[in-house]
Amino acid sequence: MTDINTVLLIIIGVLIFELLIFSHEFGHFITAKLSGVRVNEFALGMGPKIFSFTKGETVYSLRLLPIGGYCAMEGEDEESDSPDAFSKAKVYKRMIIVIAGAVMNIILGLILVFCLQIQADSYADTTISGFSDSAYSAKSGLEAGDKILSIGDYKIWSSNDISYSLAMLKCTDVDGTAPVIAREKYNATLVSVYAYLSQYQDKYGKSDWDAITKDYEKAREDIDSAPTTEQVVEIYDNAFKKMTAVTLSDGTKADLPEISVSITEKSPRFRTDVTVLRNGKEVTLKDVDFYTYLGEDGKPAISFDFYVEPIEKNFVTVITSTFNNSVSIVRMVYKSLFGLITGRFSLSEVSGPVGVVSAVSQAASSGLETSFLDALNNIIYIMAIISINLGIFNMLPLPALDGGRFFFLIIEAIRRKPVPPKYEGIVHGVGFALLMLLILFVSANDIARLFGGSGLFG
Repeated sequence: MTDINTVLLIIIGVLIFELLIFSHEFGHFITAKLSGVRVNEFALGMGPKIFSFTKGETVYSLRLLPIGGYCAMEGEDEESDSPDAFSKAKVYKRMIIVIAGAVMNIILGLILVFCLQIQADSYADTTISGFSDSAYSAKSGLEAGDKILSIGDYKIWSSNDISYSLAMLKCTDVDGTAPVIAREKYNATLVSVYAYLSQYQDKYGKSDWDAITKDYEKAREDIDSAPTTEQVVEIYDNAFKKMTAVTLSDGTKADLPEISVSITEKSPRFRTDVTVLRNGKEVTLKDVDFYTYLGEDGKPAISFDFYVEPIEKNFVTVITSTFNNSVSIVRMVYKSLFGLITGRFSLSEVSGPVGVVSAVSQAASSGLETSFLDALNNIIYIMAIISINLGIFNMLPLPALDGGRFFFLIIEAIRRKPVPPKYEGIVHGVGFALLMLLILFVSANDIARLFGGSGLFG
């Protein structure tokens, strides 16, 4: 059954990917038709034709390789004296035709996000409702009822923004001897100790378990209010000894794994300033820590250590949630592009077609661990990001992209005459060559990462 599900997901993934291409080319196609521009061929896929048919002046074809498509308009890339050629259309019509593909990608992204949002029972707000027992953020300033306005310099409009901003935080080494770090460490460890003892709850006498719980809760309160690191350590040590000294009903003690915690000179933390709305006032909290742990690779990782309020599902919240999450993806794309320009991200972190396929495969595999629907939703979410990403990227005023062609049309509208096709062709040709080199580079990097675990530059 798993093999059948996997095959189905591959087919669905390919179809959704083709839908991305179709929506982009259809944007060019429909606006060209409405503008009176002749479309010679509308193709889905590249390479040899599988089949085709002609209706009116247009050939509609399906091609072998599902890696692209095109909308070939009369007079788009060559000279034409035909009155319905692209080059003969008014400049504003050409601007609409050129940008319509990217707009359609963004609209498709909105539709895909809507398909995900309509399934939810409720939506996540940006107001904190509570914290996990071992939360660091509660020890360093956040409170239940705080509405998060920004994390670092990233404005928060939706719960997706919270996820993205935390994922982008850099881990830094902070003073491991500071009382706040001691409170975080020893409180989290005490929570783990109590969780282990809870596995033996039915083997303790009721009064003994009540005593353990009382000592645990009292120690956590005392740790939270302890002014010095030394006092935190003393409170923890006393509580640990009392809690683990209690014997089970058969006279033995709970079998606990080795639990150690210590004060070190430096401690890794995901730390940043957080601005919240508290009691109607905007408050900026300095140096808020988020739960930090060592991942399987031994590197520090971040985890959500707070919960947010739910938003009731109704027609209005479905629409607003779709819009907010789509805007969140747009902002994420722009922020990532800005990060590439400023050096926040390296080019080796960019993924090409191979990386996209790998990401979709991983998302589907992860979803299949719970259900087919979860796997499908994971694919839809990634495709929504890709669709919106394609739309935004294509709007950039770079040669060979729709945004580059749009830029030349703006120049034409200002000058009231077109840029000579010879020069525009050279610019787009160079841009296309550079784009192909970029795709080759990121694809090679994806393959290196796929087989070696790291990219071309480690």
